Amino acid sequence: MRKVSTSRFGEIEVDEKKIVHFKDGIPAFEEEHEFVILPYEEDSPYYFMQSVNSPDLAFLLTIPFLFFPDYTFEIDESTVDELEIKNSDAVFYYSMITIPNGSIRYMTANLLAPIVLNSDNMQAKQVVLENTNYTTKHRLFPEPAKREG
Repeated sequence: MRKVSTSRFGEIEVDEKKIVHFKDGIPAFEEEHEFVILPYEEDSPYYFMQSVNSPDLAFLLTIPFLFFPDYTFEIDESTVDELEIKNSDAVFYYSMITIPNGSIRYMTANLLAPIVLNSDNMQAKQVVLENTNYTTKHRLFPEPAKREG
């Protein structure tokens, strides 16, 4: 077990086997290599990806397919090799969430750059998709269609 200090959860104990490793960090946080993924609440579609080394650094995540059932992409061979993916059932995909001005109603998911996690070895990478119409700001809760009349 490893003690991890967090600003959100206080000090927590984390099983070493549950620590997610980003070999190259994540874009804009290249010096951050170790995170733990914690559920927001039981049965919640949201998670926190908490830095193991920086108590104030945590990203809000979701599983994109819960909100975007038609979301589809292929990861390139170099990522498969880098993460040593041998079993597709061990791969988990997450999207980072942004909450503009703290308004949950306007939350967006980054579908352009999913986080790919190989749970067999806990290696992960944020992958920027190419040749796609996905963006970094897909609304989780689209505006309801306005009725004419």
